[in-house]
Amino acid sequence: MPRTDLKIGLLLPFSGPAGIWTPSSEACALLAAAEINAQGGILGRPVQIVVGDIGVGAAEAAEEAAGLVEVEGVSAVVGMHPSDTRNAVMSAIGGRVPYIYTPQYEGGVDQVDVLAIGETADELMRPGISWLVENRHARRFLLVGNDYIWPRISHAAARRIVRDRGAHVVGDILLPIGERDYARTFDLIRRTSPDVVLMYLLGQEAIEFNRAFSEAGLGARHIRYSTATDETVVYGIGPDHLEEFYVTASYLANVRYRENDAFLEKYRTCFGTHAPMPNAFSESCYEGIHYIAQMAESYGGLRTCDVQRSRGDRMGFRGRRRTSRATADGRRLVHMAMANGVEFRHIASF
Repeated sequence: MPRTDLKIGLLLPFSGPAGIWTPSSEACALLAAAEINAQGGILGRPVQIVVGDIGVGAAEAAEEAAGLVEVEGVSAVVGMHPSDTRNAVMSAIGGRVPYIYTPQYEGGVDQVDVLAIGETADELMRPGISWLVENRHARRFLLVGNDYIWPRISHAAARRIVRDRGAHVVGDILLPIGERDYARTFDLIRRTSPDVVLMYLLGQEAIEFNRAFSEAGLGARHIRYSTATDETVVYGIGPDHLEEFYVTASYLANVRYRENDAFLEKYRTCFGTHAPMPNAFSESCYEGIHYIAQMAESYGGLRTCDVQRSRGDRMGFRGRRRTSRATADGRRLVHMAMANGVEFRHIASF
């Protein structure tokens, strides 16, 4: 008798500013499941991805997460969604199944019931800020972000890193989600004359801000830098609005190496040449699905206690960022790049 599918819940935002990452995130998760199934599935059972929409707030996110566990019967949950809904998802799951949170985040997540496998703000910013100080002689930084947990904590980390590099922060502003009146922010930038405007803006928020930034004549006067801007966001901003725009990321689709070339070939074979470009956010879903498969293989099952066990064991996994592109001491490589049209020109890896 054939064994029933092992269901993995995938929580994604289908609306709001982070919704621009959902098509490529779903595709990357489906590719990971196909690879796992080609190797015999998880514990001999074929993998089925069950996608849930976190909605636009904590209540909707909790309801969707609970439904995945109680109605769909998933054996694990992978979440690629904003940080402000993570605690709601965790509470709704209630430790009943493993919960893997995949995107870059603010750091400091060590709750028993969730394992965050993405890069922290500190990991991504430290090499980028250092490069700008050393190579662009940046001394004055102004911080702009959306007003919720990820930018707030990331801005605190940025202040520490800027200070450690002998530079200083000349301004810090947090914008509500949906704010489109940037006059006060642009006035502050003009008054303080920062060398670098460091941005923690979420998805569509970054697109709107950066277009307005360029149209206000600020693009040629100030370096822009972000760890939260990927290929999808850059495409949305458009080539005419990306002057002096730098990013750091642990995954960039156009950085050539054997493992990434193979990953992209399989992705295009599955979804076609016009499929949305993989990026750090969507590729994290690919890693999350593979992480669950390896956890089950390593420990003989999928139990919540194995989330903490895998943390303690520092379990490696089949990701394109963490194993294939690691440094000699096991740290994840961070790539520095500059916008070139709607693509990135790789500058250095750290």
